[in-house]
Amino acid sequence: MDRFGKALRGWRARRRMSQMELSLVAGVSARHVAFLETGRAQPSRPMVLQLAEALRAPYAARNELLQAAGFAALYQNRPLTDADMAQAVLALDWTLMRHDPYPGFAIDRHWLLLKANRAGARMLSALGLGMGDSFLNAVLEAPQLRRAVDDFPALARHLIERLRTESAHFGGDPVLEAAADALAPEAAPPEEGEGGDRPAIFPLRMQAGGQSLALFSTVAHFSTAEDIALADLKIELMFPADEPTRTLLQRLDPVVGEVI
Repeated sequence: MDRFGKALRGWRARRRMSQMELSLVAGVSARHVAFLETGRAQPSRPMVLQLAEALRAPYAARNELLQAAGFAALYQNRPLTDADMAQAVLALDWTLMRHDPYPGFAIDRHWLLLKANRAGARMLSALGLGMGDSFLNAVLEAPQLRRAVDDFPALARHLIERLRTESAHFGGDPVLEAAADALAPEAAPPEEGEGGDRPAIFPLRMQAGGQSLALFSTVAHFSTAEDIALADLKIELMFPADEPTRTLLQRLDPVVGEVI
């Protein structure tokens, strides 16, 4: 089996697709998929990208598939300071700034903190964190953050689910999987009971700067990103989960709080 065939078979296994299922999604014959995996046929560049799209492979993996087939990589991995990223960074900053007085962060694939708005920076400071720090390391190792969370086992259970989901998107990410494995012994077991008894959303309850906060988060992506780093970037926006938290956050940033 040649390099491309092995890589294609590996991604098909990660997505739990048969050769027939991949052929149907990609619009090629199952026989051709089999020939590509065994090296009896060599793919064209468009065929590599067609199969990668069908496999929902992330951009870095698409580059690897292209290179395994003997073609040049297609996607770049630019720093946020690159000139080509300027408009995306402006959009990112605009989103975070207008999310004040609620915390907002930009994090990378492995949960490194890249940017924060005023409320986010205030929250990070109270937890002993700053730009360039890792949320994963903080969750796993920082006693200050663990002490701040009211029910760490419940949070660990939700974080494991998210880490596993994100890892699956990348076809298995060792860093994310290792973090999930490390949290597993501390995670609360899944809750039982009637569906009507479960809250609509899981609130993160914590103490920060001597204040009690209840928050939930949404995660946004650049849906039209053509760059690896930009596609992997997540915008995490936190919202108050109760009225006391909403009132507190707006009082801490009264000018913005009047607008939102």
